[in-house]
Amino acid sequence: MTLSKTELTQLIKSKAKNLGFFDTGISKARQLKEQEPILRSWLKESMHGEMQYMENHYEKRLDPRKLVEGSKSVITVLQNYYPDREIPEENNYKISKYAYGEDYHILIKDKLMELLREIESVAGQVSARAFTDSAPIMDKVWAREGGLGWIGKNTCLINKKQGSFFFIGQVIINLELEYDEPFLADHCGTCDLCIKACPTGAIIKPFQLDARKCISYLTIEYRNAFPEGSAKQLQNWIFGCDICQDVCPWNKKAIAHKEERLRAPDELVRMRKPGWDNLSKDEFDKIFNTSAVSRVKYHDLMRNIQEVQ
Repeated sequence: MTLSKTELTQLIKSKAKNLGFFDTGISKARQLKEQEPILRSWLKESMHGEMQYMENHYEKRLDPRKLVEGSKSVITVLQNYYPDREIPEENNYKISKYAYGEDYHILIKDKLMELLREIESVAGQVSARAFTDSAPIMDKVWAREGGLGWIGKNTCLINKKQGSFFFIGQVIINLELEYDEPFLADHCGTCDLCIKACPTGAIIKPFQLDARKCISYLTIEYRNAFPEGSAKQLQNWIFGCDICQDVCPWNKKAIAHKEERLRAPDELVRMRKPGWDNLSKDEFDKIFNTSAVSRVKYHDLMRNIQEVQ
């Protein structure tokens, strides 16, 4: 069966929706020349902190055609992760909403591979790779290129219909498809709630994040002793941080996801400070076996807990 470019594009978007993705945007693979000075300056200022991997594969990060030879299109999908039940904050520590359920790397990759199988069932063998926060690709830029939203002052992708609580996944593929119009508008306007709300001043100016000050970076990527006086600034966050998203007016439109694999387990919902403080390695392994929280390892999570006490 041979499909036209229009039919194949429609099939991809329809299948993505059936897989539970909130929205799909498709853009032409190209070199992001306009992003090069922005990325170069950010790295030169060492705003990536100890995330040395951000320096790797510099050319590939700016051009997906170097990641997949012969690639012509970038397919971007959004997976809603706004929880149907939040973990109570009273007498508790806080973890980012995206880590409530199963590790998104596994979930999104599973879905994208299924999407690729569907594409190959009608288009034959293709040259493609699927990613979600796992390769040197500027995922938010490509989401904007695919018309899925704008990059806000907090540097998160914001979708006009439902806010910013999304995972971003991408398929780079050697098929020419119909392309969506880039999202060129900026709907942040004069709002600066995210900048004012950040307790560490990580959003140093609109649209620029100094990761070294970011609570998410400090509790996940940073491996050394916390900067002096940071305990109060952490505000009980022990894995990640949602502050700049929680205050964003666009997230008033957020709707709970329906993905069972992203639901918080009962053990996590029932946890309170005493349980966290006395968490054993076995309990950590049981609760977070398939969670993104396992990225920090037991020792580092307990370091974070001790820091905010």
